[in-house]
Amino acid sequence: MENEREKNVEDRIELEDVKEERKKDEELSVERISEGEVPSWRKQLTLRAFAVSFLLSVMFCFVVMKLSLTTGIIPSLNVSAGLLGFFFVQTWTKLIAKSGMLGQPFTCQENTVIQTCVIASSGVAFSGGFGSYLFGMSERIAQQSEDTKDAFDYKNPALGWMISFLFVVSFIGLFAVLPLRKIIIIDFKLKYASGTETAHLINSFHTPEGAKLAKKQVRALGKFFSFSFLWGFFQWFFTAGGDCGFASFPTFGLQAYEHKFFFDFSATYVGVGMICPHIINVSVLVGGILSWGIMWPLLKLEKFLKENLCKKIPQIFIGIAMILGDGSYNFVKARAGTLARLLIKLHETKAKSQIPVKNHSSPSIKSQSYDNQRRSQLFLKDQIPKWFAIGGYLSTAAISTATLPHIFHHHKWYQITVIYIFAPTLAFCNAFGCGLTGWSSASMYGILAILTIGAWGGASHGGVMARLVACGVIMSITAPASDLMQDFKTGYMTLASPRSIFVSQVIGTAMGCVISPCVFWIFYKAFPDIGYATSEYPAPFATVYYTMARLGVEGFSPLPKHCLKLCCVFFAAAILINLIRDILGKKRSWFIPLPMAMGIPFFLGSYFAIDMCVGSLILYIWQKVNKAKADAFGPAVASGLICGDGMWTLPNSILALAGVRPPICMKFISRATNSRVDKFLGS
Repeated sequence: MENEREKNVEDRIELEDVKEERKKDEELSVERISEGEVPSWRKQLTLRAFAVSFLLSVMFCFVVMKLSLTTGIIPSLNVSAGLLGFFFVQTWTKLIAKSGMLGQPFTCQENTVIQTCVIASSGVAFSGGFGSYLFGMSERIAQQSEDTKDAFDYKNPALGWMISFLFVVSFIGLFAVLPLRKIIIIDFKLKYASGTETAHLINSFHTPEGAKLAKKQVRALGKFFSFSFLWGFFQWFFTAGGDCGFASFPTFGLQAYEHKFFFDFSATYVGVGMICPHIINVSVLVGGILSWGIMWPLLKLEKFLKENLCKKIPQIFIGIAMILGDGSYNFVKARAGTLARLLIKLHETKAKSQIPVKNHSSPSIKSQSYDNQRRSQLFLKDQIPKWFAIGGYLSTAAISTATLPHIFHHHKWYQITVIYIFAPTLAFCNAFGCGLTGWSSASMYGILAILTIGAWGGASHGGVMARLVACGVIMSITAPASDLMQDFKTGYMTLASPRSIFVSQVIGTAMGCVISPCVFWIFYKAFPDIGYATSEYPAPFATVYYTMARLGVEGFSPLPKHCLKLCCVFFAAAILINLIRDILGKKRSWFIPLPMAMGIPFFLGSYFAIDMCVGSLILYIWQKVNKAKADAFGPAVASGLICGDGMWTLPNSILALAGVRPPICMKFISRATNSRVDKFLGS
């Protein structure tokens, strides 16, 4: 025992020393790079970088698609993209170096290009709305949300129009904020937490001590990737029918299972729980207990609300009310804070001399640290002309305005024109807000479009479709805008050229416009029940977005008598909880759950919340036992669990398309049911 303790202490000291060295090396890494020559922006864009980016984009698109079609909770994958990009290209360069054909070494700028391309590509899987507004346009979602006799318009998924739609809307947001990169990154010095963290990580990879730790992290990621993939493969053998397999294991008993309380052995959501903050995991579990554990059994809402829209999905409206209440409060709060801080930043900027574009000295540059001087000079060196950004925005907006009415016949060109008039403002607000808070509000801007912009069309004139299309256009503008600024921040700190970052973002977006629809199409064809509540992939937010669009067209009149009252109560409760959290402050509000996270299990159940809390508990215990090791390897382990299980969906889909069915159905039934089955079989 004493030897084991001594070994644990030695391991902990060693890891802490490695982390200290890594931190020191990262601080010195930019100075080391600046002593040599930083590759030109063209040399940062290599064939191997985009080859690796394509492979990682396919993997991450499967991961994001699975998360979008199950719960809609998608953690940040920037660190995973940077780590895997480093591993693949480092392996590539070593193999090439042995053959004596290495053209140029692997730099942190090239690593940044890979990370940017992968996140841009997988980001389309989110902003493309495959788990929300785009799938919400389908007949399958419409049939679950309304009586089939109602003649509402719909548009079923097809590869042709989905790829065309993404190509005409996904690039506009990039041009909308491109002229503002200097103001946001250098003048305002916004943090962009995820981009900054990724930059520190990439810089540390390219130092001696950091490279050693990165290899260990990649090894851990590979182990848990393999475990997660093989675990998914093993589970497949027992899923020959509905409610079969480990995913239907009644962990807390059959009655709890009927109320969605069980552990479904999902490696994905255990990994998500390890990445998400503890408060989010606990909030989701609290929402599940409140809804499926208390409200639904007591109120029996299936019988209480069985008219019209509440006929098939009674729980969804209360969940929407909580999500809208939380989103509305934080949207107003964030926009007010953004405006106030913007005015402060503008006032501060006027009081200082601007950093020159050329190599002339100025008081602002002299007052900066050596690293920041070097970063600013290189960031401003490769300018992207404003005429290019403005011309790119106008041309892409014109193409989109001319094309979208042909894809969605009820949407008029002047409606799209109005959207593009306000789009740059919304894109800037989202990019600025993301820099302050670390959170993108693209979904809330989409919901805002549903509630406002799409009001031009009535139910008989494609009003539901018009609202969902407006939502899609706004999300496809605001989400890439914040992603681009996040990547500019990473590039600023790794000395990557803005031109290489922008080109990488454009190429990654183009990849995503093809890869994401193809990945979704595989899911759509391989799993015929996708989108239904009983499916492995219920796509809950597709129903949420469709329902909001329909309510925006019809108003509240079709709702049952008590449904609107309950929604108002929970909408107000969400605002009140947020208000209490803000009054108490961060230090004293750590125990108060987040209403938006609480609202998700209202219509999904608590099974994924239990998975996430298991992941959170694993990380918590790990941090108590060995905090240095947990901090160093926790994200790598979580990424391995998520990516391995996500990649299993590819062979799983291929088997389903080929008609290969699992050989065994492992089902759990009560003792009484088992006796009846035995009697039936015996007779």
